[in-house]
Amino acid sequence: MKNVLDSHAHTIASGHAYNTIYEMAQTAADKGLELLALTEHSMAMPGTCHEFYFLNLKVLPRQMFGIEVLFGTEVNIMDYEGKLDMQQGLLEKMDVVVASLHIPCIKSGTEAENTRAYIKSMENPAVNIIGHPDDGRYPVNFDELVAAAKENHVLLELNNSSLNPAGSRKDPIPSDRKMLELCRKYQTPIIINSDSHCAADVGCHQYADKLLEETGFPEELIVNRSVEEYKKYINRFTALK
Repeated sequence: MKNVLDSHAHTIASGHAYNTIYEMAQTAADKGLELLALTEHSMAMPGTCHEFYFLNLKVLPRQMFGIEVLFGTEVNIMDYEGKLDMQQGLLEKMDVVVASLHIPCIKSGTEAENTRAYIKSMENPAVNIIGHPDDGRYPVNFDELVAAAKENHVLLELNNSSLNPAGSRKDPIPSDRKMLELCRKYQTPIIINSDSHCAADVGCHQYADKLLEETGFPEELIVNRSVEEYKKYINRFTALK
């Protein structure tokens, strides 16, 4: 399958990434992508950008180097009720929103608490993607998670960075295998993302591709095959108005 987009990537604005907007977009174009979404860490993440950064994203061009470039955020889920670290009005202005659990922002709870945190965040109509739900440091009930993603029209992410053997997330492969098995069962679509923090990793999905091949996961449940298919899941709040 040709992967035409990457919808989770970070620039120097996130504080612990290493390339600019234009460097990331140029690399995406050079690699033959049709769309790149830059999703900077929201304000609770140490070292990231100020709220004003997100307020001003409207000034940026959405076409660069011949590809479409979207601007959004990776928000932090702050409690087990799905509270997010960005005001709702600003969330609704983002091109795309990824919601994730991060060690600096929330302590892992029980499996039930972590699962509830994800599911409650999905109920926010501005949330489009659940980021790296495969982190074993946050155990979850994948049956409930996958069913809720289908119900709430939210994409679950297969995160290439998680699967990198040099990555920091715990036991992602068994978690991803379980998630993919249940996504097939419930016909819940997924998105492959690089979670790149440098230009060299934009559009990289070799570890994800290997797992998808091993599991025989169906291409029709992967939105990366088509920008049009991907856009059915983003800007959800606007679509509901």
